[in-house]
Amino acid sequence: MTTKLDPLLPEAEVDPDARPALDWPTDPWDDADRTGTVERLRRQTRSVKWIVYTMMCLTIVAILIAGAVGWWYVQKINPEGAPGEQISFTVNETDDLESIAQRLEDEGLVSDAGVFEWYVDRNGGIELTPGYYQIRPNDHMGNVMGVFSTPPGQTYSRVTFPEGFTVDRIALRLESSVERLTADDFMEAASDPTLTSIWSPPGNTSLEGLLFPDTYQVSNAESEAQVIERMIGLMERVGNQEEIVSKGAALGRTPYEILIIASMIEKEAKTEGDRPKISRVIHNRLAVTANNPDNPFPLAIDAAVLYGRTQLGLDTDMPFRELRQIESPWNTYLLPGLPATPIASPGRASIRAALNPAPNPPPGDPICEVLPEDQRADNCFYFYYVLADEDGNHAFAVTGEQHNANVAQAAADGLLE
Repeated sequence: MTTKLDPLLPEAEVDPDARPALDWPTDPWDDADRTGTVERLRRQTRSVKWIVYTMMCLTIVAILIAGAVGWWYVQKINPEGAPGEQISFTVNETDDLESIAQRLEDEGLVSDAGVFEWYVDRNGGIELTPGYYQIRPNDHMGNVMGVFSTPPGQTYSRVTFPEGFTVDRIALRLESSVERLTADDFMEAASDPTLTSIWSPPGNTSLEGLLFPDTYQVSNAESEAQVIERMIGLMERVGNQEEIVSKGAALGRTPYEILIIASMIEKEAKTEGDRPKISRVIHNRLAVTANNPDNPFPLAIDAAVLYGRTQLGLDTDMPFRELRQIESPWNTYLLPGLPATPIASPGRASIRAALNPAPNPPPGDPICEVLPEDQRADNCFYFYYVLADEDGNHAFAVTGEQHNANVAQAAADGLLE
């Protein structure tokens, strides 16, 4: 007898052993052979994922670096903050893009010289015109480039004043080099008592020897007085660089006296090797005069006498033997000590020689052999010199007799007028 299940009875009352087998229909996909299997990920698949991940990371890093570089570049090209007040910048005849870029950075007008060069090269370049330009610091490099791409606000003339020029000759050279400036106006400005040097002694009204000889760029806006101010300023700067105050004091001389000595060296010396020796001759003679005021040893500098002739307006054809008999503040044959003023503008080499005279010859030097042997150690001093060859070298002597022999030789060689 078959037992029927009553669907309304609780499950607990049904005999599990009495459950009939349920007859479910079979689907095609129930076949175990058709369901397939789940495979584990291969190592190769994992490697590909890591490569992709690494490449993504590198790409992100590259983007970040590029962004940082771009931000840095933008900051260099266009710095933060407002541009400052205009500053004068000079382009010289010898300047190129590299040199002005470095100077622009040094003067704080651009933030990076290399970036400025790169920017200019990639924006068409610039053709530099010598002159004075007005540039604002902290400005966009495009604006700076634009300034150089337009004519300069001020042009300039290049003027060279050689060593040994007097104030008169400086005035004439300026007039011949700068069309709008005149020698008369220069000399008038040079007589202005407000234009003076820190080394000029009280009561001195001459700028002779106080204007440094050099090459200057004179702008189309400068006056004669401004040129003088620049020349005075450069002389003071060079003198300070050569320690004219301290070294002059060690020699017992003021800066102005050193410039007087330097001006005579400038006019007398023809070669670099002679400058310190001529300086020693001058210092030696001054020392003898200081120690024996009743029996001075005149400097007898021909160049100083000739300068006096110009200042006094004397006949240029007057024989020198007559000229040196005429009293003047520059006649170093008649007056003891230094002339009243420098006799020219000394250059750096002559200033250095005036501050650093050569040592006197050692006792064993052949030049000392004219002295008694027992006097060579204490009395062998450079006191004289005369032209010795056509190259401008001088022969030096320690006694008058030795000097006279050198003079005779120079005359025989046709070296003396």
